Amino acid sequence: MGPLSPKPKIFKPISSSSPPCKRRLITPLMAFEAGDSIEVSSKEEGFLGSYYEATVVAKITRNNQYVVEYKNLVEDDDLTAPLREIVTADEVRPAPPPLGQPEIRYFYGDVVDAFDNDGWWVGRVTGMDVNQGKYCVYFEYFGVEIAYHPSKLRLHQDWKKGRWSLASEY
Repeated sequence: MGPLSPKPKIFKPISSSSPPCKRRLITPLMAFEAGDSIEVSSKEEGFLGSYYEATVVAKITRNNQYVVEYKNLVEDDDLTAPLREIVTADEVRPAPPPLGQPEIRYFYGDVVDAFDNDGWWVGRVTGMDVNQGKYCVYFEYFGVEIAYHPSKLRLHQDWKKGRWSLASEY
């Protein structure tokens, strides 16, 4: 029954003896705990459309932020120490689930993530270099096309309303 549906035949109004409604803030953002594997999206110029693997170190409750430690990024002053950073909750999503088979065949137009420069970058399959066994991926934001071995690709998945879905476009 939707909001415009007529009242049911048997209508029972809420009585004053009913328990009060306990209000709770509902947020579309998922809560993560220390140790959770996540991905962090970047909103910085030149990094749009990229996701970096990380682990939650701590949650900063009052600001809805997280301290994260990146899997592949390192501190500038110590090239061996993993980079730690404070990020906002809207930049964080769970690590996407694997899609089954180790090597998927990609087709023209598939939206994929390509692992490059220590992160996953969203692009679209535009062809295949049969001689090298690599897929050509076009990155619209940058206007470049690069060939990748299938082991460096994954189908792009979107995290929306608490669920994963395959992306149809980016």
